[in-house]
Amino acid sequence: ATLLYTIKFEDSRVMGDTSVPTGAKRKARSESGKHAASNGVKRRSDPPELESSGATQATLATPVTPATPVAEDSATPQRITFRDVTAAAFRIKSGIVKTPLVRSSALSNILGCDLYFKKEYELRTGSFKERGARNALLKLSEEHKKTGVIAASAGNHALALAYHGALLGTSVTVVMPHVAPIMKISQCQHMGATVIMHGATIAEAKDHAYELKKTNGQIYINGYDHPDIIAGQGTIGLEICGQLEDCDAIIVPVGGAGLIAGIAVAAKNLKPNIQIIGVEAKRCKSFSEALKAGKPVYTPSHVSLADGLAVPTVGYNAFATAQPLVDKTVAVGEKAIALSILRLVEIEKAVVEGSGVVGLAALLDGQLPELEGKKVVTVLCGGNIDTTILGRCLERGLAADFRLLSFTVVVKDAPGGVNGLTQLLAELGASIKDIIHERAWLLEDVFAVRVRCMVETKDHQHTDQIKSKLSAKYKHVEFVAMSDHSTDTRSRANSCGNLFPDN
Repeated sequence: ATLLYTIKFEDSRVMGDTSVPTGAKRKARSESGKHAASNGVKRRSDPPELESSGATQATLATPVTPATPVAEDSATPQRITFRDVTAAAFRIKSGIVKTPLVRSSALSNILGCDLYFKKEYELRTGSFKERGARNALLKLSEEHKKTGVIAASAGNHALALAYHGALLGTSVTVVMPHVAPIMKISQCQHMGATVIMHGATIAEAKDHAYELKKTNGQIYINGYDHPDIIAGQGTIGLEICGQLEDCDAIIVPVGGAGLIAGIAVAAKNLKPNIQIIGVEAKRCKSFSEALKAGKPVYTPSHVSLADGLAVPTVGYNAFATAQPLVDKTVAVGEKAIALSILRLVEIEKAVVEGSGVVGLAALLDGQLPELEGKKVVTVLCGGNIDTTILGRCLERGLAADFRLLSFTVVVKDAPGGVNGLTQLLAELGASIKDIIHERAWLLEDVFAVRVRCMVETKDHQHTDQIKSKLSAKYKHVEFVAMSDHSTDTRSRANSCGNLFPDN
């Protein structure tokens, strides 16, 4: 039966409550099966306070702590509870639709596990960020609703705040770096948010937002570490457990760690034995480094297709919440990300941004062999990919899948020279995507021309056949290498083998 979450409130003031109880303020609830909370970080092992009478219920008492702004860099981070998540689910239910959980038959057959996609990109602004944004806005005090909120973001968090701020009548100011996509800037402005362009990076934009909040008295809402944001994201975990009760594992993208923290709290309380697996981009493994250090630490980040995960320092509250609940963390490279974007477009007819596909990338990259034969959910957390970036991703995905071949070949600079090359490619079934003549840079032979080609092929075997034929016919031919051509990589389309051992 589908899990139903009925929140019982003892006091009507709960809808106006803006507090997030800290570890020191929580009382032990051992008699009801709830977990004791403390300022330290410990794994929860007891079941949550649930009643199994056909429907599952989470009974909550009314919080009465007054509203206070939350410091994200606190020395005593706040650990989010199952109670916070279920309260958020009740609070946002009128403004957030339940996203579909869909089984992929094709990819399940390829990967050897029962794979389901949680399609968060189908929300109005194209990402899961709406859940936390709406929860945080609804918990504002009347005073803070009047002064409004401010945030620094280059994308999804800004869109979510702008959209729900307009629906709820709360003014939203967004500080965006100059590198933010023009499309997202215009969308935020169209939704009624005040957009301020400042800084070359998100860090500079964030510093400016902090200065503005001091002047304007606005509440700063961190997109991945504010407790209300984390609790809102946790509602995804509630939905997954209701939609697939026998789920064995949930794979979650990790950037600032707010998403995995919220989902882990919800899922581990409902199913203590479920596996929570985090996936980062190799170009910014800030969560892995935090796990090693035992606390959030600065980690240099580099440009990545999964730009939304490039957070140099994970959130303090998010890390304190997620650390004892996450079972495994892996990292994926750019080729695996590009290939996953391509797979989703071709097989699932879904356009998902790089940050949203890393869970699938980890499976395609063969990093999670223990999930074979199990029911697995991966969260497709966003679909806001720039159109030009999408084109680049698809091309790189085709190259990583050995379906694009780039090479240069020297042919006679005479009638029929290039024609012989194109005829050979046509006979081999290759489609020419790009071709360029270069005469000036070929100094050895004035009666020859260098031709640079990019052709589309069917698969790895077809690519090898074309290489063999070109090498046999032409003396001077060079191929652009994409990765090591090991035996394992040749079966990538039909197995979970390690696809990209070199990145």
